[in-house]
Amino acid sequence: MKYRRLGKTEMKVSVIGLGTWQFGGEWGMDFSQEEADRVLHRAKELGINLIDTAECYGDHLSEQLIGNFLKKDRREDWVVATKFGHQFHDKFKRTDKYGAQDVQKQLEDSLRALQTDYIDLYQFHSGPDQAFDNDDLWTYLDKQVQAGKIRYLGLSLNKQASMHQTGSASKVKASTIQVVYNRLDRKPEAEVFPSCQEQDLGVLARVPLASGYLSGKYKPGSVFAANDVRHNHDREQVEQMLKEVEQIKQNEVPPGIDMAQWALAWCLRHPAVTTVIPGCKNPAQVEANAKAAAYVEEDHPQAWRG
Repeated sequence: MKYRRLGKTEMKVSVIGLGTWQFGGEWGMDFSQEEADRVLHRAKELGINLIDTAECYGDHLSEQLIGNFLKKDRREDWVVATKFGHQFHDKFKRTDKYGAQDVQKQLEDSLRALQTDYIDLYQFHSGPDQAFDNDDLWTYLDKQVQAGKIRYLGLSLNKQASMHQTGSASKVKASTIQVVYNRLDRKPEAEVFPSCQEQDLGVLARVPLASGYLSGKYKPGSVFAANDVRHNHDREQVEQMLKEVEQIKQNEVPPGIDMAQWALAWCLRHPAVTTVIPGCKNPAQVEANAKAAAYVEEDHPQAWRG
């Protein structure tokens, strides 16, 4: 495993992190504690030290599974990142909750679920600019940093990747940006990444495998179960993406290299990107993701970037 400095936080994080949306039950399976423990234990064995979760992956369900594991492990060995701003009601149903009082409850619930007295990185979760522009919210969060309940603040941008939020990160004392970035979605390269580099913000690239479409496992015509978030994706767009993936596989992925590992390493080639946070359903997928770190080397051809 390799490690990078997460922007101005100075924390060292593994270049391959662990995304845990799947623990909330919206990726085709429900996890038992034992299944979650096996994933987290294997991640640690492989040198992964960053866990990314959220309040609305289930109703703090992902956090609870992680918290039960952390209670049996060494909490200080992990960088735990979670988020605030949504209330989970049912699978694929949330409402926005970005007010200072709402976030106070969310923070306490997250600390309780994670069974910890501090969160390493607390992230504004995919909110609109209107919710972001709330001085009361950032005043409250700054007080929680001072109190030691939060070590660092971050911003997890929504799909529009607001430049208003990115450009204001330092002003609200955020140290990191989380953004969708992968070989099929390179939009952050234009404006978000240059701003992150200018402000010395750590970057967490989420959906680095494009919701699994870049894993190379799915062919045009693939169908997903009703409890898999991809079941709700636009069918026509999915077909187009899968056709593009076939072209990438033929023209860009070097022979003998697993496509998913190539896709993760591809993200990490951008100098702004600190870490990628792919999800995984079992220890074997953790192992496959971790192997991508071996390809994060300066002597690999820049042609990988496509």
